[in-house]
Amino acid sequence: MRLLVTGGAGYIGGVVTALLLRSGHEVTVLDDLSTGHRDAVPGGARLVVADLADAADVLDPSVEAVLHFAGKSLVGESVDAPGAYWRTNVAGSLALLEAVRRHGVRRMVFSSSAAVYGEPVSPGPIAETDPAVPTNPYGASKLAVDHMLASWARAYGLGAVSLRYFNVAGAHLGLGERHDPETHLIPNLLRVAAGERDSARVYGTDYPTRDGTAVRDYLHVADLADAHLRALERVVPGTHRAVNLGTGGGHTVREVLDAVRRATGHPVPAVDSPRRPGDPAVLVAANDRARRDLGWTPTRTLDETVADAWAFARALPRP
Repeated sequence: MRLLVTGGAGYIGGVVTALLLRSGHEVTVLDDLSTGHRDAVPGGARLVVADLADAADVLDPSVEAVLHFAGKSLVGESVDAPGAYWRTNVAGSLALLEAVRRHGVRRMVFSSSAAVYGEPVSPGPIAETDPAVPTNPYGASKLAVDHMLASWARAYGLGAVSLRYFNVAGAHLGLGERHDPETHLIPNLLRVAAGERDSARVYGTDYPTRDGTAVRDYLHVADLADAHLRALERVVPGTHRAVNLGTGGGHTVREVLDAVRRATGHPVPAVDSPRRPGDPAVLVAANDRARRDLGWTPTRTLDETVADAWAFARALPRP
């Protein structure tokens, strides 16, 4: 298939692009390189450096599907600068959808987020049928695009799948996390192991969990990317589906810390700190729909995820 991948110079978009190329697809990457990296675009893909607003100039009727990763993704930043999130994530996606309709593209896979759910209504795994009540502009912008896709499906026959990620980590095919700033737990713990920081912080040690620290669902980026290829194959014309991607289980912060210590052989000193406002005790995905509708099962363990992330971090050139 001829495909357009928006945000294909980013962490997840780059891994998905690499797998698409390996599967024999022809891929054009659209990325403005504001947060992505030119060298993260796999060889064999054509890179067009442009804004989402220019998607109509990049698409043509020969493109059969779009995989949409481009967007801003920092929760705290979205609270401080919401306009940038509505402009990039919502207005940019609207421009993309208008271009999709104009050129007759029939399939779309969207990089959505667990942030659409907001505060969980129960400590158990979150299902797609649970209320979507985002608590920040980032989550609200992702949910807005989900709604746009549903309306495009009804009005124009677009087939679309929104994949709602929980916590993604690890590295695959030489591609890993290079965010600036870095807000994710595993790469920040690895920075301590690499000697770039003196210690890590554990925010909240009195949660009602097995060791008092928060529980999160960590999914290897290779398993996540595999779900995108499966979703692309299973798009149904005129239908929009939201599908959670997670392991169906979870690990505490202390369990992740122990996994980093095992992978790196470093003690990784950690300082206990108070809870951060708004952090729920447990965020875990129910993945029954992904298993049923996509035929997808995550296969990598937390130790494998951390080990792959550590191998990628060690391979990066140091300043």
